[in-house]
This record gives sequence, structure tokens and C-alpha cells, in this order.
Amino acid sequence: MEAKSVNLPAALASFDAVYSPRVVATMNDYDVKIAHTAGDHVWHTHDDTDEFFLVLRGRFDIAMRDSVGTETTVVLKEGDVFVVPKGIEHKPTSPGGAVLMFEPSGTSSTGDSHDGVIPDYVDSTTGHELA
Repeated sequence: MEAKSVNLPAALASFDAVYSPRVVATMNDYDVKIAHTAGDHVWHTHDDTDEFFLVLRGRFDIAMRDSVGTETTVVLKEGDVFVVPKGIEHKPTSPGGAVLMFEPSGTSSTGDSHDGVIPDYVDSTTGHELA
């Protein structure tokens, strides 16, 4: 077994793409991912899993819609943590920053379902290996 740590600032400095998560660790059946954020993501839902966010840098807003379409937004600043419950439609937005996420391995960044066309700058992925 090779014991190797990951420095998060160095890992974030190794790529520039926004909404293109990199897997920095795997724990049990979960991936720990980091991503740069800027602009609007896409409305999406994860049917079978909660989604954990820790804001590493900047601001990260998460708009959520309930079953009747009522929207609420949680504004997260550096150091804030928030969990989007499974089945809740949500859309992240950011003026710029970086987040850390915990998700079951294989979870798509655009959910099990999403609204509309995925913008070119949003990478629909289960996560990329850290270079």
C-alpha cells in the first residue's frame, strides 16, 4: 500500500476547467471530488443519493425546487458545508470559487436527470482522475 496525501490547493492548481470534477480520493464506495465553479450549472436531480458540498474558495449558491416548483437558494461562503437531499432538484451557481464534494462512486455531475441542454462549460462526468 502506498501512503500518499493530496494537497487540495495544488490539486486545484493542476486544472482550470469549471464544473469538471477531479477525484482526489476514494473512501469505501464514495469519491471525494474537487471542482472549480463559475457561472450556472444545470438544474438536475440525484434520485438515490444526497450530495455533500464544502466550499473551499469563493461563493457557491445552490437553488432548489420542491415538488410544486417553489424555489429557495442557499448561499454558501468559504468554509460552509451543505447537503442537498436525494431527489431534490437543484442548480448550483457561482461567481467563482472551488468546492469539495462527497458522492457515491459513479455519480454523474449532471444527475440522473436534468433540465435543458447542458452548457459546453459543464462537464457531464462521474469525475476525472487527478493528473
